[in-house]
Amino acid sequence: MPSETAPAHPEQLLRDVASLPPLPGVYRYFDADGMVLYVGKAINLKKRVSSYFQKNHGGTRIGHMVGKIARMETTVVRSEAEALLLENNLIKTLNPRYNILFRDDKSYPYLKMTAASATGGPGAAFARVSYYRGAVEKKHHYFGPYPSAWAVKEAILLMQKVFRLRTCEEPVFNNRTRPCLLYQIKRCSAPCVGHISADDYAHDVANAERFLRGDAQQVMQVLEARMLAHAQALEFEQAAELRNQLSALSNVLHQQSVDNVSDRDVDILAVKVQGGRACVNLAMVRGGRHLGDRPYFPQHVEDAAAVYWEDGEGDAAVAGVPSVEAQVLAAFVAQHYLNVPVPPSLVVSEPVNPALIKALSLQSGVKVSAVHQPREQRRVWLEMAQTNASLQLARLLSEEGSQQARTRALVDALDLALDNLDELRVECFDISHTAGEATQGSCVVFQHHKMQNAEYRRYGIEGITPGDDYAAMRQVLLRRYGKLAEVLNEAKQTGVAPAGTGRLPDLVLVDGGKGQVAMAREVFEQLGLPLSLIVGVEKGEGRKVGLEELVFADGRDKVYLGKDSAALMLVAQIRDEAHRFAITGMRAKRARVRVDGGKLEEIPGVGPKRRASLLQRFGGVRGVALAGIDDIATVAGISHELAEEIYRALH
Repeated sequence: MPSETAPAHPEQLLRDVASLPPLPGVYRYFDADGMVLYVGKAINLKKRVSSYFQKNHGGTRIGHMVGKIARMETTVVRSEAEALLLENNLIKTLNPRYNILFRDDKSYPYLKMTAASATGGPGAAFARVSYYRGAVEKKHHYFGPYPSAWAVKEAILLMQKVFRLRTCEEPVFNNRTRPCLLYQIKRCSAPCVGHISADDYAHDVANAERFLRGDAQQVMQVLEARMLAHAQALEFEQAAELRNQLSALSNVLHQQSVDNVSDRDVDILAVKVQGGRACVNLAMVRGGRHLGDRPYFPQHVEDAAAVYWEDGEGDAAVAGVPSVEAQVLAAFVAQHYLNVPVPPSLVVSEPVNPALIKALSLQSGVKVSAVHQPREQRRVWLEMAQTNASLQLARLLSEEGSQQARTRALVDALDLALDNLDELRVECFDISHTAGEATQGSCVVFQHHKMQNAEYRRYGIEGITPGDDYAAMRQVLLRRYGKLAEVLNEAKQTGVAPAGTGRLPDLVLVDGGKGQVAMAREVFEQLGLPLSLIVGVEKGEGRKVGLEELVFADGRDKVYLGKDSAALMLVAQIRDEAHRFAITGMRAKRARVRVDGGKLEEIPGVGPKRRASLLQRFGGVRGVALAGIDDIATVAGISHELAEEIYRALH
């Protein structure tokens, strides 16, 4: 039972804790608002969970967490391995406040080699190499994953240099009548125009696949045997081609120093922790070649590590309670390989719980081993990864320090009342269109000293006069804050805020001067929101960067922060991000609209030339649809009768 000094908890929660079984499982703690605080695993649920409530943790981080626990959920599993996998699935899904969390980066890229086929167009018989990201298809061959797009492109360039494989897409291949530039610079064997037979090209493809799998020496032996056979048959031209291929491959092997490497597929993981932040540097070796590395920066390191230490969470780990570095590495291994293929060998800078490695093996169906203190080539790789982890973490800390200084400068410059600098939330709006076509509004969010990409929003603008930026801004702000204003105003009257209610930002930036600020002011007055939040970013003389002025909706005078002001740098960064986000959305929308221009060609009497004239005149299908019959009839080649037909078809 809890001690007298332990924080008070709901009776139902304490009853749930008392009734837990002594079995392996996973537990989740929630606060009063339903937000998940912590996800943990246990070999013995009853023993582990009870330990949280049997003593007073004081003012420690775990004490703060335990004091917030309002309810609990548990799941019983069959083994520690199952508990490990479920725990990290839930961590990635629920994003708990007191767990080390690695967010998913964009998916890894692969090198794709299409399978040769007798069916299809002429190019189907000749395999193509290409950069690929996405779901894989069984009929094709995929090599990787690679740590970056650059690494894939380097591998493709290698395939072109040594094996001269094609990279062109099917429509290009099928319609060529003479070799392209890649053939001239000896980067392609030009199968598109018959400069190489299908059998010889298939040999090159097979050798390329062997090389990518790490069988470089076997490839050299095959090439050498074929070269000698051609020479004995007095086919000196073919023999010379193979000699050149051998020479290119030999140079590549020498440059990459992989001649004596026995490891085929290895991941090297190095951890560095400093200043409350951590970096895991993942380096990849595939087919015996070092492909490069990628850094990862987890969240909640300090809070999660404190809970782990104070609660004795590491009782099942190697050599007692592990270091913070070991905790970070364990979290990365468990979360990263949930969705990414795990290689048979891991080289790690910290010891990893054997139960975790066993769980990975069971999940992947591949026997996985982890080497903590490697030798020879593996040691060289690990030292490289450790150096890169230190460099990447130093860069991050430097950037974060600079960003925090900018945040402080903005808060001071605008005299914002904030208790916690980390919680400053800025939302910035911009409108983008092309001559009134495909109008888009964007909202970007800055919080915790960085842009919060996951919270960006785009708003398609409808029902306004094309090019009316003020009306577009009004629509965006009403849609963004309308429902929130209703909830906040209701909470003022009742004194109770519904669970899950969002909060207003501390600053609302609009990209524009007095006109846009006046429109934002009207919207906020209509919604009953404070005008002091609104700040317009007005371009300075000559629209030069660094001369921007801030315009306020509550009547304050304009403010010029100064060209070298850290506050202005932050405002410009947020404003430019809103502009970029709006433009990319507008262009995508415009492209979709213009693709729909095919509807015009379906109208009798409108062929490609008349369609092009219409789109050019009115800027897109939407512009044609907004035009009247008389306007359409002014386009060259469009009679009044055809204009009526077009108008009816689009309406």
